[in-house]
Amino acid sequence: MAGRTGGARRAEILRAAAGLFAARGFHGVSIDDLGRAVGTSGPALYRHFPGKEALLAAMLLDVSERLAADGAERAAAHADDPHRALDALLRGHIGFALTEPALITVRDRELGNVPEPHRRRIRRLQRGYVEQWVGVLARLRPGADPPSLRATVHAAFGLLNSTPHSAEELPAKPMTDLLLAMGTAALLAGH
Repeated sequence: MAGRTGGARRAEILRAAAGLFAARGFHGVSIDDLGRAVGTSGPALYRHFPGKEALLAAMLLDVSERLAADGAERAAAHADDPHRALDALLRGHIGFALTEPALITVRDRELGNVPEPHRRRIRRLQRGYVEQWVGVLARLRPGADPPSLRATVHAAFGLLNSTPHSAEELPAKPMTDLLLAMGTAALLAGH
């Protein structure tokens, strides 16, 4: 662990914390548990985060910012073709869901433990991410009202974010193909 940059060490701590929080819940993990998971003492983590709540906030802000930026990039790259844009959004989210299932679990269960104003910012980023999908979907389902499109996107996220329970059942390629087919069908249902 010696010689790591502060950013690399911070990322290592966030990854380890995501795994522990997903397995045992935020309140089931102590700062000492987090330190042991990365080969140091709990108090040494205070060099990177002022506390466990700050670590959780950083984790959820990071994932929300990454998803929002990736979604915006994918939607913009295929702005001329909403079918390709939807496919790109799905592939990006599926890639995230399959590689970071612990973060999905933590996002679903632990947002209430994030202090304000970080929680508001995370929610704002999450709403923006949903609206990226709604914008693409609106082009594919003209006449559908925005609340219905939002409900559709949230339902599809439920499907895609089921990977903490199912991802290990299939190898990555067949799981990606399955989620892509199911996600596409769910998002375009009724069209």
